[in-house]
Amino acid sequence: MTTTVLETPPAAVTEPPPTRAASPRWRQRSLVALLAATALLYVWDLGAAGWANEFYAAAVQAGSQSWKAMLFGSSDAANAITVDKTPGALWVMDISARIFGFDSWSLLVPQALEGVAAVAVLYAGVRRVAGHWPGILAGAVLALTPVAVLMFRFDNPDAQLVLLLTTAAYCVVRSIEKDSAAWWLPVAGVAIGFGFLAKMMQAFIVLPVFAGAHPAPDASARA
Repeated sequence: MTTTVLETPPAAVTEPPPTRAASPRWRQRSLVALLAATALLYVWDLGAAGWANEFYAAAVQAGSQSWKAMLFGSSDAANAITVDKTPGALWVMDISARIFGFDSWSLLVPQALEGVAAVAVLYAGVRRVAGHWPGILAGAVLALTPVAVLMFRFDNPDAQLVLLLTTAAYCVVRSIEKDSAAWWLPVAGVAIGFGFLAKMMQAFIVLPVFAGAHPAPDASARA
């Protein structure tokens, strides 16, 4: 007489449902909330700043009247004298003034939007290294830093410089990832180049950090 022994199949392993903080929907909502709050902070009562830095506001007014003055960053439409910086930081404000007319809002809203973009790019870079919530924290720290709030509500070149250098840092992060595309590092160089057009040599202050973060080429691969 034979006895048949039935084996009990192993119980299926069920993963616990994701927590609210870890769900993709809440991640998306937290990012949207961060960017919306940043935009509100930077745009709220922006017109009260008037012309902000009148030295650069005059150059934007000239650029809205003359393409040549816009190209060279001149303080007057006759292109008699330029501002004390390279003109790249003025071009976005010049285009805004040409489209919407020259006033304090067309002058300063582009600066505020550059601040929102800088927060978004910083989040994207930190997220690739440390995850979503550290990225949210990094973006919030940038958005709420008092000097950043002032900078992105003013018409000085610093707003565009910070956005471009943050973009360059993101490109460097992408370039050191495994199987990354070869063009990320050149794009970082382009961003730094436009940073030079915004505020000259101050754009190069990040180069030692980027060089230290990027691994040296593999000599065996070249051979």
